[in-house]
Amino acid sequence: MKNLHFLGPNKVGYTDDGFYILRSSKRDAKVRIDFDDIGAQLEIVCETGLKSVPLLLDILNLTLLQKDVVALHASAFRFHDQGILVTGWAKGGKTEALLSFARHGAEYVGDEWIYLTADGKSMYGIPENIRLWDWHLDNLPHLKPELGFEKKMLFSTIHSLERFERILPAKGPGNVPPVKFLREALPAFKRQLNVQLPPRTIFEKCSETFSARPEKVFLLLSHASQEYRVEEIEAADIARRMVASLKFEFTRFMEHYHAFRFAFPDRVNQLIENASTRQYELLECALAGKTAYCVRHPYPLSFDKLYEIMQPHVESHAREKMTPADCTV
Repeated sequence: MKNLHFLGPNKVGYTDDGFYILRSSKRDAKVRIDFDDIGAQLEIVCETGLKSVPLLLDILNLTLLQKDVVALHASAFRFHDQGILVTGWAKGGKTEALLSFARHGAEYVGDEWIYLTADGKSMYGIPENIRLWDWHLDNLPHLKPELGFEKKMLFSTIHSLERFERILPAKGPGNVPPVKFLREALPAFKRQLNVQLPPRTIFEKCSETFSARPEKVFLLLSHASQEYRVEEIEAADIARRMVASLKFEFTRFMEHYHAFRFAFPDRVNQLIENASTRQYELLECALAGKTAYCVRHPYPLSFDKLYEIMQPHVESHAREKMTPADCTV
């Protein structure tokens, strides 16, 4: 490609009239994205053979923002005719809450990303596979047969290496090169202790439209204590916290947008520039009047204990609350 300027070590680049992402899923790529067109009529040009389009989900989430729909890092399910939305920081327990209720007849709506309409009447999920870690399967032993032979052997081998590493002394034989290599490599091995399963394998019921009316909202927070507890909070508090979470989730996208602005300082996208403000406005309206709770728990956690403390609040009658009169979008 002629006249290509690099920004960083071959991650992104630009020519006189185009901005290019040069890495996708740790592979070389060539994808042209005009960031100033996101939210309008956008054309993404990819080289042939690319397995995935970088930043596609972020672009989708921003485009929906134009339609008064806000993407929330969350999980959602229906339980005894109640639409339940569970959100929080990454690794905070959202998927674990979803899985905790799966064994008790909950109906799957979505995991990872949930899309809320500004009027708070609808939430939508995506029917994608759910990632289960080895300790998830310890809580859901009936799913272990879903592991293929190769996965079972991999899990068994990694756990054997873990046990071996724990019994080695810190000094002496514990410092010989093979053992040092094992200790350095073990974190990478442990990241393989997961399997992805479709929702219909985990849930007896899945929403036909992967949608529901959100009636209660749970914010899950892990803490250092072994205590499990639930307390009612204001939904507006969740909205403020989740805007910060969304900023974090958009970090990688914003790195590329800032590089685009460096390459083309006169090409600004106001949707991206004002995304956090708009997300808060929509979340504040979508969650207004909802009964909301904060759940604090240890991590890793017991699915049985999480279900035990959440279930009474999930099934209790949602109290009607006044929706702010100025909640307009």
